[in-house]
Amino acid sequence: MKRNLDNTGAAALIETGNHALETRIFRSMAVAITLAVAASAPFAPWRVTAGLLLGGILSLLNHHWLSTSTTAAFKVVAHGAKPKLGLLQYVLRYLVIAVAVFVAYQLKLVSLGATIAGLCSFVVALFVEALREFYLLIVHREETS
Repeated sequence: MKRNLDNTGAAALIETGNHALETRIFRSMAVAITLAVAASAPFAPWRVTAGLLLGGILSLLNHHWLSTSTTAAFKVVAHGAKPKLGLLQYVLRYLVIAVAVFVAYQLKLVSLGATIAGLCSFVVALFVEALREFYLLIVHREETS
Protein backbone atom coordinates (compact mmCIF):
# COMPACT_ATOMS: atom_id res chain seq x y z
CA MET A 1 0.00 0.00 0.00
CA LYS A 2 1.43 3.36 -1.00
CA ARG A 3 1.70 6.17 1.53
CA ASN A 4 1.56 9.78 0.52
CA LEU A 5 3.84 11.70 2.83
CA ASP A 6 2.73 15.08 1.52
CA ASN A 7 -0.88 14.50 2.50
CA THR A 8 -1.99 17.24 4.89
CA GLY A 9 -5.40 15.77 5.66
CA ALA A 10 -8.30 18.02 6.60
CA ALA A 11 -5.99 20.97 7.24
CA ALA A 12 -5.60 21.38 3.49
CA LEU A 13 -9.33 21.92 3.13
CA ILE A 14 -9.26 24.73 5.67
CA GLU A 15 -6.27 26.54 4.20
CA THR A 16 -7.25 26.22 0.55
CA GLY A 17 -10.92 27.03 1.05
CA ASN A 18 -12.25 29.34 -1.62
CA HIS A 19 -13.09 32.41 0.45
CA ALA A 20 -13.80 34.46 -2.69
CA LEU A 21 -16.48 32.00 -3.80
CA GLU A 22 -18.15 32.09 -0.40
CA THR A 23 -18.07 35.89 -0.41
CA ARG A 24 -19.58 36.07 -3.90
CA ILE A 25 -22.40 33.68 -2.95
CA PHE A 26 -23.15 35.61 0.24
CA ARG A 27 -23.13 38.91 -1.69
CA SER A 28 -25.38 37.45 -4.41
CA MET A 29 -27.82 36.30 -1.75
CA ALA A 30 -27.90 39.77 -0.20
CA VAL A 31 -28.44 41.42 -3.60
CA ALA A 32 -31.23 38.97 -4.51
CA ILE A 33 -32.98 39.63 -1.20
CA THR A 34 -32.61 43.40 -1.58
CA LEU A 35 -33.99 43.33 -5.12
CA ALA A 36 -36.91 41.09 -4.13
CA VAL A 37 -37.86 43.27 -1.17
CA ALA A 38 -37.47 46.48 -3.19
CA ALA A 39 -39.58 45.08 -6.04
CA SER A 40 -42.33 43.80 -3.76
CA ALA A 41 -42.58 46.88 -1.51
CA PRO A 42 -44.61 49.12 -3.85
CA PHE A 43 -46.74 46.37 -5.41
CA ALA A 44 -47.30 43.54 -2.91
CA PRO A 45 -49.04 43.56 0.47
CA TRP A 46 -46.80 44.39 3.41
CA ARG A 47 -46.93 40.80 4.69
CA VAL A 48 -45.37 39.56 1.45
CA THR A 49 -42.57 42.11 1.70
CA ALA A 50 -42.03 41.25 5.37
CA GLY A 51 -41.99 37.54 4.49
CA LEU A 52 -39.37 38.07 1.80
CA LEU A 53 -37.29 40.09 4.22
CA LEU A 54 -37.60 37.56 7.07
CA GLY A 55 -36.86 34.61 4.78
CA GLY A 56 -33.90 36.42 3.29
CA ILE A 57 -32.42 37.34 6.64
CA LEU A 58 -32.87 33.78 7.88
CA SER A 59 -31.26 32.50 4.69
CA LEU A 60 -28.22 34.74 5.22
CA LEU A 61 -28.03 33.65 8.85
CA ASN A 62 -28.30 30.00 7.85
CA HIS A 63 -25.54 30.35 5.24
CA HIS A 64 -23.22 32.10 7.67
CA TRP A 65 -23.94 29.62 10.44
CA LEU A 66 -23.38 26.66 8.11
CA SER A 67 -20.05 27.95 6.81
CA THR A 68 -18.69 28.78 10.27
CA SER A 69 -19.80 25.48 11.80
CA THR A 70 -18.36 23.50 8.89
CA THR A 71 -15.04 25.34 9.17
CA ALA A 72 -14.98 24.70 12.90
CA ALA A 73 -15.72 21.00 12.35
CA PHE A 74 -12.85 20.69 9.87
CA LYS A 75 -10.50 22.46 12.27
CA VAL A 76 -11.43 20.01 15.02
CA VAL A 77 -10.92 17.03 12.70
CA ALA A 78 -7.59 18.44 11.46
CA HIS A 79 -6.27 18.56 15.01
CA GLY A 80 -7.50 15.04 15.81
CA ALA A 81 -10.05 16.06 18.44
CA LYS A 82 -13.60 14.80 18.64
CA PRO A 83 -16.34 17.29 17.63
CA LYS A 84 -18.23 18.63 20.65
CA LEU A 85 -21.66 19.52 19.30
CA GLY A 86 -21.86 17.27 16.25
CA LEU A 87 -25.32 16.70 14.86
CA LEU A 88 -27.00 18.86 17.49
CA GLN A 89 -25.54 22.03 15.98
CA TYR A 90 -27.00 21.23 12.54
CA VAL A 91 -30.44 20.41 13.96
CA LEU A 92 -30.40 23.51 16.16
CA ARG A 93 -29.87 25.73 13.12
CA TYR A 94 -33.01 24.42 11.43
CA LEU A 95 -34.95 24.55 14.68
CA VAL A 96 -34.14 28.25 15.11
CA ILE A 97 -35.28 28.97 11.55
CA ALA A 98 -38.48 26.93 11.93
CA VAL A 99 -39.38 28.61 15.22
CA ALA A 100 -38.77 32.10 13.78
CA VAL A 101 -40.96 31.39 10.75
CA PHE A 102 -43.67 29.74 12.87
CA VAL A 103 -43.85 32.62 15.34
CA ALA A 104 -43.91 35.27 12.61
CA TYR A 105 -46.63 33.36 10.74
CA GLN A 106 -48.74 32.81 13.87
CA LEU A 107 -48.55 36.54 14.65
CA LYS A 108 -49.71 37.19 11.07
CA LEU A 109 -46.63 39.28 10.33
CA VAL A 110 -45.50 37.42 7.21
CA SER A 111 -46.81 35.50 4.25
CA LEU A 112 -45.61 31.90 4.46
CA GLY A 113 -45.06 31.59 0.70
CA ALA A 114 -43.02 34.79 0.60
CA THR A 115 -40.96 33.64 3.57
CA ILE A 116 -40.16 30.37 1.81
CA ALA A 117 -39.26 32.35 -1.33
CA GLY A 118 -36.91 34.49 0.75
CA LEU A 119 -35.31 31.37 2.18
CA CYS A 120 -34.55 30.30 -1.40
CA SER A 121 -32.13 33.18 -1.98
CA PHE A 122 -29.29 30.64 -1.82
CA VAL A 123 -30.64 29.01 -4.97
CA VAL A 124 -30.63 32.35 -6.77
CA ALA A 125 -27.04 32.95 -5.64
CA LEU A 126 -25.98 29.54 -6.96
CA PHE A 127 -27.54 30.29 -10.34
CA VAL A 128 -25.74 33.65 -10.43
CA GLU A 129 -22.44 31.92 -9.66
CA ALA A 130 -23.10 29.23 -12.28
CA LEU A 131 -23.85 31.90 -14.92
CA ARG A 132 -20.68 33.76 -13.92
CA GLU A 133 -18.57 30.64 -14.29
CA PHE A 134 -20.22 29.79 -17.61
CA TYR A 135 -19.55 33.31 -18.90
CA LEU A 136 -15.90 33.15 -17.82
CA LEU A 137 -15.57 29.75 -19.48
CA ILE A 138 -16.88 31.10 -22.79
CA VAL A 139 -14.88 34.35 -22.69
CA HIS A 140 -11.56 32.78 -21.66
CA ARG A 141 -11.87 29.77 -23.96
CA GLU A 142 -8.79 29.04 -26.03
CA GLU A 143 -9.26 28.82 -29.76
CA THR A 144 -8.27 25.54 -31.36
CA SER A 145 -7.26 25.82 -35.01
